[in-house]
Amino acid sequence: MNRKLRMGMVGGGKDAFIGSIHRLAANMDGLIEVVAGALSINPEVAMDSGKMLFLAEDRTYTTFEEMIEKESKLPADKRIDFVTIVTPNFAHFAPAMLALEKGFHVVIEKPMTFTLDEAKQLKKKVEETGLLLCLTHTYSGYPMVRQARAMVREGALGKIRKILVDYPQGWLSKMSEREGNAQAAWRTDPKRSGKAGAMGDIGTHAAHLAELISGLKITHMCADLNIMVSGRALDDDGNVLLKFDNGAAGVLMASQVAAGEENALKIRIYGELGGIEWSQQEPNTLLAKWLDKPTQILRAGSNGFITPEAAFNTRTPAGHPEGYLEAFGNLYRNFALSLSARIDGTEPPAVVDFPSVEDGIRGMAFIENVVKSGQSTEKWTKFEI
Repeated sequence: MNRKLRMGMVGGGKDAFIGSIHRLAANMDGLIEVVAGALSINPEVAMDSGKMLFLAEDRTYTTFEEMIEKESKLPADKRIDFVTIVTPNFAHFAPAMLALEKGFHVVIEKPMTFTLDEAKQLKKKVEETGLLLCLTHTYSGYPMVRQARAMVREGALGKIRKILVDYPQGWLSKMSEREGNAQAAWRTDPKRSGKAGAMGDIGTHAAHLAELISGLKITHMCADLNIMVSGRALDDDGNVLLKFDNGAAGVLMASQVAAGEENALKIRIYGELGGIEWSQQEPNTLLAKWLDKPTQILRAGSNGFITPEAAFNTRTPAGHPEGYLEAFGNLYRNFALSLSARIDGTEPPAVVDFPSVEDGIRGMAFIENVVKSGQSTEKWTKFEI
């Protein structure tokens, strides 16, 4: 490629939270530029946001339909290459489907859609068109998550027996949705968030990380979902027993009422020979604990001691903090390298990958099944797609 990829954004205007994160991540490697946007459902905010981003006035749109339709009619050397969708859950499916129908690749926030049926329709459309879809499961972009996955895949831990993953947050310990917190308002609203609250918002991250690193799939679950803040419409806390397709057992905890916690996502995976432990709040470090030798401390940046995949996704010299933005940037870079190779008719490097529509299907299935299990009187419910 002798040019940057051209991105059009749906959502993410000046009054949004995650849009600026996506733009920072997309811009990190100089491979992508934002050239168009339908940045808000409020026309005035959409136009003001376009001006703030120095978008051309004729490429600042007030609806996603207008953006996708008009961009699809532009010459190939000017129109966008892909659409990034950073709206609340209920507004994911329509722009994603229209973008795919008009020939645009898609980057989309998680969970991928509002319902599992919508996710299946997107998967079918991706398969029909052959276009790329990147689901921004941020934590999969961390280098030491890639290191952990490689170690499990290479058999360093032996057969996996136990998976523990927990994600405590404390930001919804009060009824923040009624105190002017816009992020809390839509995330706790069934009409905008979907069937699940905490389990849909952060439980999906925990489940994805468990399957990603272990290489296993959840087959059964026993869920206890709770509403701890009186008057709230969706779960804000939950505990889930898990069974995996190799016979391994697991426990997943997701809570947004763990007062005092920030984003304390942690995963521990144990096999016959040892275990690994990774924490999102100390992301440069991976602990490898062995049955017959001392614990190892593996660090991002130590290129002689980590796998090529982890090294490829490491951006800073050893000992320098590397976190959320860099992980997000890795997803965009890997997507951009894959799309550029597609355009050039070449193959991207073997170490390049990112969460796809398949991960989106698994995430929506997790939400459907965890809610079903939480409402069931049976000890175990089958994980169904």
